Amino acid sequence: MTWHRGPGRLLSEFPESDHVATAWLGGWDSAASDTDGDHPRVDGPDNREETPMVDRDDLPAPQHGLVVTHFLTVRDVAVSSKFYADIFGGQVVLAENPAVVRIANSWIIMNPGGGPTPDKPDITLTPPEPGDPVSAFLNVRVADIAEFYADARAKGAHFLTEPLDRKAEMRCYLRDPDGYLIEIGQATGMLQGVFAEPPASST
Repeated sequence: MTWHRGPGRLLSEFPESDHVATAWLGGWDSAASDTDGDHPRVDGPDNREETPMVDRDDLPAPQHGLVVTHFLTVRDVAVSSKFYADIFGGQVVLAENPAVVRIANSWIIMNPGGGPTPDKPDITLTPPEPGDPVSAFLNVRVADIAEFYADARAKGAHFLTEPLDRKAEMRCYLRDPDGYLIEIGQATGMLQGVFAEPPASST
């Protein structure tokens, strides 16, 4: 398998510190790969273009240990990238393949949906449909929830309710352009040892 960085250049020509950043840029191709699901093939003389390098520090590419990111399957990458950059004060560090938005101390990674790939057989990625049950969501902690709520609403965010007092915290929820649920919370009572009541279904 041969990896290229733009026309006629092998990945091995680049310093080791650039390897991960290069692969993230979407400017790679594999002679043994075909279009598969969420990672489209980009080789060929017409679509293998030089892409500006991105600072490694802006990418989820740790030199030691690990970092935690959040992946979303989205309908419109440009719309979703703009939403997360605007509402959360983030930075779009890659526009596509995949899109990467750096937010505070984490990253949101997004791509269109797709069918199974060799590394995730029998898995199909799709954005949520209206009315789908929710089993996981992004949880954002803020220092001042009233300030965040007012600022996000001014930018067009749609919240389910205003921030509510849940004893341990103040919290509210909004949805992104694809309908993903996002919790916004500010620790309050938990800082003094006051916690919410367990859910009624808990034993």
